[in-house]
Amino acid sequence: MNRKRLQADLGIAGGGMAGVCAALAAARAGARVVLIQDRSVLGGNASSEIRMHIVGASCSGRRPGARESGILEELRLDDAVHNPHRSPFLFDLLLYDKIRREPNITLLLDACCVGCRREGSAIRSVHAVRNLTEEAFDVEAPFFADCTGDGRLGFEAGAEHRMGREGRSEFGESLAPPAPDAKTLGSSILFMARRHDRPVRFEAPPWARRFTEAQLKFRSHREYEYGYWWMEWGGELDTIRDNDRIRHELLAIALGVWDHVKNGCRCPAEDSASRYDKWREAAETPREDPSCWALEWVGMLPGKRESRRFLGPHILTQHDVLEGRLPDDTVAYGGWWIDTHPPGGVDAAEEYPCTQHPVPYLYGIPLRCLYSRNIDNLFFAGRIISATHIAFASTRVMGTCAVVGQAVGAAAALAARTGCRRIVDLDARQVQQLLLKQDAFLPGFRNDDPADAARAATVTVSSAQPDAPGEAILDGITRATHPQLHPALGEAGHQWRSAGMPAWIELRWPRPLSIREVRITFDTGFERELTLTMSDVYNSRMIRGPQPETVSDYTLSAEGGWELAVRGNYQRLRTHRLDEPLRTGSLRLTAHRTHGGGCARIFEIRVYE
Repeated sequence: MNRKRLQADLGIAGGGMAGVCAALAAARAGARVVLIQDRSVLGGNASSEIRMHIVGASCSGRRPGARESGILEELRLDDAVHNPHRSPFLFDLLLYDKIRREPNITLLLDACCVGCRREGSAIRSVHAVRNLTEEAFDVEAPFFADCTGDGRLGFEAGAEHRMGREGRSEFGESLAPPAPDAKTLGSSILFMARRHDRPVRFEAPPWARRFTEAQLKFRSHREYEYGYWWMEWGGELDTIRDNDRIRHELLAIALGVWDHVKNGCRCPAEDSASRYDKWREAAETPREDPSCWALEWVGMLPGKRESRRFLGPHILTQHDVLEGRLPDDTVAYGGWWIDTHPPGGVDAAEEYPCTQHPVPYLYGIPLRCLYSRNIDNLFFAGRIISATHIAFASTRVMGTCAVVGQAVGAAAALAARTGCRRIVDLDARQVQQLLLKQDAFLPGFRNDDPADAARAATVTVSSAQPDAPGEAILDGITRATHPQLHPALGEAGHQWRSAGMPAWIELRWPRPLSIREVRITFDTGFERELTLTMSDVYNSRMIRGPQPETVSDYTLSAEGGWELAVRGNYQRLRTHRLDEPLRTGSLRLTAHRTHGGGCARIFEIRVYE
């Protein structure tokens, strides 16, 4: 094999949503990144290979206002605008495009992390192999991040980890099983189907499983275009070592379920599955005659929920999640239910396919959960962070994985920039401020960046609604909050809303300054859901295109006649870096048009010299 040596500030293994967000966050903060991905596409469980939609703290719309911001929101908005027809392949391309546009990122597709070189308690290089090109890579960096989902890099490095479920007494978790065991959540394979204008026969292969309605009585199968997350199996096996066996069984299950839908299902108007939908407060879908429906795609790669979990200085537990704790070193947040599944999957026919224990408030994920307690320079992001099985049942969803990935990328870039040798020596407050600058949301924390010159400005506006004054853009919080998100947040809009259009907002300083960068945070409708999904019912809750609240056309202007005009904006965070410093004592933003809303809405304006 041809061997190549690569040097970076951060080496990332794993190109799912956590790895992509980590790479983008680090690169945009100035770090040189090598991203190693063992598939031909990025996105992990959200890619076209598996097609699971990204969910997170908003609980599929049941917690309005909690949608993840930052890099994930940028990706969701790009997808909604450029992929309104919901092609899973275009989402692959979107992620590839984002990574390829970053000059600080070297992307290694189809490359698998197979080992590493350690010196003492630090990793010095990671070894990756790409068989398609007969190449081997040695990636050298002061910091590494394992975003592989299975923790391959951490395992090769000897990072402390565990697999399975803790017993109830170890952490005093009431939702844990009485005794520890090796069981996990299972994996799933999904399928897609399409309605045709004539009946289409389906004959299952002889190796497909056979299901009766009694075996699926708690598993709704009334929607045909996309399904089914509950086709789950393998939680009683080793989801890493037995993955190929799990794949074969899941394919037998998937085709067996479709055979039941097409040829065996005689669902009454009110059945156990529809009662289960009502219990979950989900929309009950009337059953359609399946005769004209045909399979269009069946996944060949299991979507894995759980395998290894690595141990950091802090282990997130049920208590952290249910009590809504916001640690001092919070760098990400979660809010999804504690969503446990029977390890037996579809074979546990007498159990609901999931039990979703309500999480009352958003909770903070501390930096101490995102790095190894025995490897000095190894971060973790995604489902493998330091958490018990019960806490993991909430943190495992991809929206949370993505914001954790952004946190790791920002932290690694800061560590490399400041010359920090060990992650434990990082100043979490600096990480928090960098994340807030990147449009992350950290409940209980706000912008107090001393370099943000806007904080010293006086604000005037053309008009404002009574509960949304211009000064709100300087309060350091960039979304509407209410006590239902967390009691510590209070009820506030945290935005300027004009009384009509066009409208302007102006920052003025006591003396001129030299502006090099302006960052504007717009409103993109966090009260709604927004994610790529193959489910027609779930998609009906979303706007696939620019969000109506967002300012589309605006102008930045300053003393001396300087102007910068923007047309067709749909993003939440817009960063304008000026080619030459702008010497001025004031800066005005004039909003000319939105994508449908009747007023200008701005959460924050930052200014940097």
